[in-house]
Amino acid sequence: MADIHTQFIDLSQLRVGMFIYLDVGWMDHPFPVSNFKISSQEQIDSIRSLGIERIRYAPDRSTPVVAETEKNESAVNSKPEETPEETAVRKRRDLLASQAASLQVCERQFNHAAQTFKQITDVVHAQPAFAKQLTEQLIQGFLGQILGEDEAAIRLLSEKAGEKTSLHSINVTVISLLLGKALNLSKTDMLNLGVGALVHDIGKIELPDRLRWMDEHFTSAEKQIYHEHVMHSVNLARKMDLAPNSMLLMAQHHEHFDGSGYPSRIPGEKMSPLSRIVALVNHYDNLCNPTNPAQAITPHEALSQIFTQYKAHFHVPTLTSFIRMMGIYPPGSVVQLTDQRYALVVSVNSSRPIKPKVVIHDTSVNREEALVINLEHEQQLCIHRSLRPVQLPRAAYDYLSPRKRLCYFFERGMEADDAAESQS
Repeated sequence: MADIHTQFIDLSQLRVGMFIYLDVGWMDHPFPVSNFKISSQEQIDSIRSLGIERIRYAPDRSTPVVAETEKNESAVNSKPEETPEETAVRKRRDLLASQAASLQVCERQFNHAAQTFKQITDVVHAQPAFAKQLTEQLIQGFLGQILGEDEAAIRLLSEKAGEKTSLHSINVTVISLLLGKALNLSKTDMLNLGVGALVHDIGKIELPDRLRWMDEHFTSAEKQIYHEHVMHSVNLARKMDLAPNSMLLMAQHHEHFDGSGYPSRIPGEKMSPLSRIVALVNHYDNLCNPTNPAQAITPHEALSQIFTQYKAHFHVPTLTSFIRMMGIYPPGSVVQLTDQRYALVVSVNSSRPIKPKVVIHDTSVNREEALVINLEHEQQLCIHRSLRPVQLPRAAYDYLSPRKRLCYFFERGMEADDAAESQS
């Protein structure tokens, strides 16, 4: 599916006939869907009451009257013609603003999800039905974004987003849902997948704090207690009255296709399709975000390690789709480009995984003003190799700020990629 070109405008520019996107939490607006064509002044007034400064709209999906109105307003408010230099500065400023707004949307939605997840864990014992309601509402909101007409990309967020428990659960949920979409799962399966992925580790709240995260120094007894989080998770899922497929996923998210997993050591043919997805994504995130940050490996290394050392643990068609979706260089990868410059991968679109979006180390541009460059639009520039962060020169490391913890969310085609200027 082709990207839909969108752009940000001030709320004062809203007109009947515009096709707009409400990039706020799905429970933070009164409309039944988050993207639609404005049909009345009342809708405009409601949108303006939401407290947001700018909104995203799609010119190509808006009615011709909008384009004509804008044309007339442009004629009335026409200004002296810009010089080429002024045009370049304005375009760069607009792109930076759009880029910042896009990231803020992702981080705001991630924070909403993290707060909801904490609420779920807080109420699951006393109000399991309410915990289920919160879980399903959150996943329905995710699906409203992921299954929309725009393509969804995997976006790297700032390291400050999310604390450890919510970060892992949301990472696993986001990537599992994107993989489920790539595997063409039904809407029912996608809902069950998202619900089970979000609370797959909820049983850890029953463990002592120091045993909630796997540690290589655990004694056999401590390891056994840690493994019991799977049973605790399933018991809580029963109290919440989750769908059978969601509970099965939770019961099997540490099983391996070769029968070497736990708690039941079942062979792969007895694992459900949803379990195969979450078992893989859970392992990937644990490699990138281990208990001890010093043991973290890069996303590129994690994919390579899974494929070369742990391939027997996973369902091969699921693994193949996962690698195709994440790309050779998943978000968070540090790379060197063919022109020898260093870059950080920040976003990957599963339909074009070889050409991700990157931030490039450029000494002529302040880090705060660096544009995200879509390599799909760079005919002479591509990735030459992946690096570990410690291999970067100090200046490039400070500029790119590789994440010690990887935090993912999904991003829909928010920036005007086709208007981006090359930094090469």
